[in-house]
Amino acid sequence: MSKEQKEYLRKIKARKYLVVFIQIVIVIGFFFLWEFLANKNIINTFVFSKPSEILDTILNLVASNNLFNHIFTTLKEIIIAFFLGILLGFIIAIILYEFPLLAQIVDPFLTMINSLPKVALGPLIIIIVGANTKSIIVMALFINLIVSIITMYNGFLNIDDKKMKLIKSFGATKIQILKYLVIPSSYKTIVSSLKLNISMSLIGVIMGEFLVSKEGLGYLIIYGTQVFNLSLVMVGILILIIISYILYKIIIFIENKLLKNSSI
Repeated sequence: MSKEQKEYLRKIKARKYLVVFIQIVIVIGFFFLWEFLANKNIINTFVFSKPSEILDTILNLVASNNLFNHIFTTLKEIIIAFFLGILLGFIIAIILYEFPLLAQIVDPFLTMINSLPKVALGPLIIIIVGANTKSIIVMALFINLIVSIITMYNGFLNIDDKKMKLIKSFGATKIQILKYLVIPSSYKTIVSSLKLNISMSLIGVIMGEFLVSKEGLGYLIIYGTQVFNLSLVMVGILILIIISYILYKIIIFIENKLLKNSSI
């Protein structure tokens, strides 16, 4: 490796460290400013709470062995809904791609279902599935599945026509076309679907927990609202932000691996 290449890589690494450092400073500065404004009574602590009270609430939840139970419950539901949404979305998108007539038939229905406020289906889901974890996962699926189908299907349609003609000229079967062209060429779209799906799954799970759950971060937030404990609400919100950030980083890692291994 030449001296110029090493210098270039060093600058890229230094830039990454700088970005992370600035992000950490922004987060720490935000909490310090929040605490300062709360202590000076510039903001209403009853409504917005303050970091020191939120920290006390977290420590009390840990001491009572409640916090991690709520986190693991929500995380489990998110992961189940996420994998089901991606798997079903991928399978249905392939079916629609292989059968264009079917895609034309169901296209308006997908659009209508996607535009329907899913929370309106909450009472119906509870009646059919029951007031349990299954109804929470079904609620999340209603939110993430249609988005996954539409995103992946549109990605499959945008394959380079020249590459498609080339692979067909070699007599490739439909399975081979899917395996060696359509799916590898759609890695970016699939990753975009993963990013959307994880956020939609989180939203769906929290909405479901608002309606039926007796544990989880959604329950923690709604319970805190009912008893006017805004510190408890803020704890739930902050943990959800942390979870979404961690899941996002995992998706980014998967994206880098997929794109690195893609040769198309």
